[in-house]
Amino acid sequence: MNTQQRRAAGYFVLLAVVAVAYALVYQWGMAHLEGRPVTFIHALEVTVQSFTSTGYGEDAPWTTAPMHVLVILMQLTGVVLLVLTLPLFAAPWVERRLEVNPPTSVDEEDHVVVAGFSARGETLIDELAAAGVPYVVLLEDRETARELYTDGRNVVVGDPETTDGFEAANVSVARSVVLDDTDERNAMMALSARGVHEGVRIVSFAEDRDVATYLEYAGADEVLSPNDILGHSLADKVTSAVSTDLGETVDIGEDFVVAEMPIQSGSDLDGVTLAESAIRERTGVNVIGAWFEGAFVGGPDPGRVIDRNTILLVAGPTEALKDLKELTLAEHRVHTRGPVVVAGHGEVGSTVRSVLDSEGVENTVVDVEDKQGVDVVGDISDPGVLSEAGVADATALVLALGDDTSTVFSTLVAREEVEELDIVARVDEVGSASKLYAAGADYVLALATVSGRMLADTILGENVMSLDTGVTIVRTAAPELAGHTLAGADVRSRTGCTVIAVERDGEVLSDLDPDFEFREDDTLVVAGDDEAVAAFNELVGNETEPTDVDADSSTPWASDAIRSG
Repeated sequence: MNTQQRRAAGYFVLLAVVAVAYALVYQWGMAHLEGRPVTFIHALEVTVQSFTSTGYGEDAPWTTAPMHVLVILMQLTGVVLLVLTLPLFAAPWVERRLEVNPPTSVDEEDHVVVAGFSARGETLIDELAAAGVPYVVLLEDRETARELYTDGRNVVVGDPETTDGFEAANVSVARSVVLDDTDERNAMMALSARGVHEGVRIVSFAEDRDVATYLEYAGADEVLSPNDILGHSLADKVTSAVSTDLGETVDIGEDFVVAEMPIQSGSDLDGVTLAESAIRERTGVNVIGAWFEGAFVGGPDPGRVIDRNTILLVAGPTEALKDLKELTLAEHRVHTRGPVVVAGHGEVGSTVRSVLDSEGVENTVVDVEDKQGVDVVGDISDPGVLSEAGVADATALVLALGDDTSTVFSTLVAREEVEELDIVARVDEVGSASKLYAAGADYVLALATVSGRMLADTILGENVMSLDTGVTIVRTAAPELAGHTLAGADVRSRTGCTVIAVERDGEVLSDLDPDFEFREDDTLVVAGDDEAVAAFNELVGNETEPTDVDADSSTPWASDAIRSG
């Protein structure tokens, strides 16, 4: 008997004792005060009637004051015991009967088992769902599992540190296992998963890069360090922003690529509308979408103003994209490339510096602690420290701090000190990204999102263009659209996806007018966030999952996803 059952039993015992006591007193009062003797059963009936306020029958009215007081007390006691106290026990019981309990076993096959759950795990399962890959989250905590299950997530309740838990998740027929908990629990879970299925692929996170070897000893095939991943991403964004290189791109076909284009302050495109920018007329590049202060908009309105807080998602020939890149850079900053200031020399900051050094980018490291690798000791939110670090002549500032509040404040100070400085920042909480953009950051990377998308890339074997943006570029067969025109299919308004190209007979067609008609054997290249891609797959009846193929392959396939974030 659990605690709730014991409380309920105690309540009913108390109710019975009080009712019997009142019945005995009532029987005595009717005989000695009212002169109308009644049986005990009759007295008990009157007591129950008083408790439930259903009436008193032939006994009313009473002639003596003590009997009136007794009846009043019985009524008040009934209110306390039945009206106020009973719901405390009955309501939880009813709620438990109505609530949906997550399963304790699943029959999924060729699925991904996610042991544990975090923000990065949430990013992963969103990616898996968009790609049409089955998954199940294995959780020990029933309440958390119930919340996820109610939200439509695939969940199984079980202890991931035991073989029983992984058997409940049907890991013996799973394609891979993801370990998303503390380093110590990940090691235990790796051993348990390996004990159930010797050949299953196990991918684990390691908060501490030094424990990666031990996780591999425990059975992990691949170990990812979120801080290393984030550090490389921050460095990649900086090197792309301070040079005319395109940075990371995705090859869709022969000489047709997709890339991001941040708008630099003071550039030709800063402060104009998309229509006024005449990007297509000037360069031949198509604007697929854009991020405005971190929020992605597919096929943005031509009247939308683009500025330093805008990142364009564009597609076109490589040379055309290089021409556009020139337009996104401020002329005076192209020829006066200064150092990059890196604030924070923890795991993320040290990774950023290592990448910058390998790329030959001059950099200055600032940290509050005087340790090896630190050039300036002090708080980056101090204007004097910013000045000592040479931020006035810097090309960019990378905020690799471990606290979101400090990062937001440092962004405000740095933006006030140097208006045209490119600020690239990390955050731990995804919700802090909007605050950083409002504070003046040009590019924000969330640790959970970056690591979650890298994990998705590792599991799905896809090419990642940008780890933080939340946009997926997908090649997919869409025979359901055969015979429809681009305008008639109205893909964008129906799903949120944008059709950016069509592969037909080994050729990539990117100049699509509204009257372009789809054929049954066409392979569409579409872009959108995870929810939009899932809606597109549902629209075209696409139930097949991505396959691991090269991005520039001309072989048709169903739903080969290339992650843009």
